[in-house]
Amino acid sequence: MEGFFQRYLSLYRPLITKLNELMSTYELSYSLWQVIFYIKNHGSSTLVDISNHYQVEKPTITRRVHRLEELEIVKQIPGKDRREKVIQLTPRGEEIYKECRKKITSLEHSMMQGINQQAQLTTFHTLLEMKDNMVKREENKSE
Repeated sequence: MEGFFQRYLSLYRPLITKLNELMSTYELSYSLWQVIFYIKNHGSSTLVDISNHYQVEKPTITRRVHRLEELEIVKQIPGKDRREKVIQLTPRGEEIYKECRKKITSLEHSMMQGINQQAQLTTFHTLLEMKDNMVKREENKSE
């Protein structure tokens, strides 16, 4: 289907801009939110876990985590060995997560307004399948 990616990208940039606006009250950006979201949904995590999940270089995640530590949203806890950095949300981080999650959910609902439930589910699953296809494609390249 020609033009699919163009339509997706025409939604992506304004969406990221809106998310950044929603979270600016907490001195957060969408990229910082990704780390918070991952930890909230996966529990205490290493920088490697987070960087692998988002397919982002570890130094990028390290910078994000340092910023979140400055904001007292995450903290480092002892890992299996001293070299491993394990991160978890602080009580302040948990509270900020809840507040941002409410705002993001509200944005999601407003963007989905007028779109029937079946179309929403189809889109949700299609995007996951596309991501899986992309990951498989990259894995096949490296073999």
